[in-house]
Amino acid sequence: MADRVPVSMTIGGNADQSTFAELADLIAMEGLSTEWDGPSFKPGHRTVGEAVSLYAHEVAWGQVETLETFCAEKGLPFVRWSGSYPGEWNAERIIFRGAGPIDSYMVDESDRVMIDRYLVNERGSIEAVLAYFDAAAFVVPPLVVEGDPPPVDAAAVEEARHG
Repeated sequence: MADRVPVSMTIGGNADQSTFAELADLIAMEGLSTEWDGPSFKPGHRTVGEAVSLYAHEVAWGQVETLETFCAEKGLPFVRWSGSYPGEWNAERIIFRGAGPIDSYMVDESDRVMIDRYLVNERGSIEAVLAYFDAAAFVVPPLVVEGDPPPVDAAAVEEARHG
């Protein structure tokens, strides 16, 4: 039997209807839900105007490779955290920003980014270390599916209310 750990993943970006249907099927196939121990994901579980946040307690090797590969191929940004398995692997945060490489960050069981002496030396300055932490704090944008109402700009609404 595979070693299993908890996983959380947030997915955003822009998708047409067919891409979202494929995405929803892959999320369900990976056994992820919009809540810990929740029901299998269905397209209606998505909250329009928000990124999709997903969870599962018992994910083999803490990996959802098929889903991550699909998101990367479709340009859908995501952040995935998976817990550690004592004696085998550490907790990690994986980030895909919608383009470019998929980055991995060492984190603890509470998803706090960690840095070791090697990385401090590799970065070479406190500014570079802080930039590393900033890059690891990537916020996934909302998942916008073709046909969704336009997103509301909260700052513009607030300004109109007080302007």
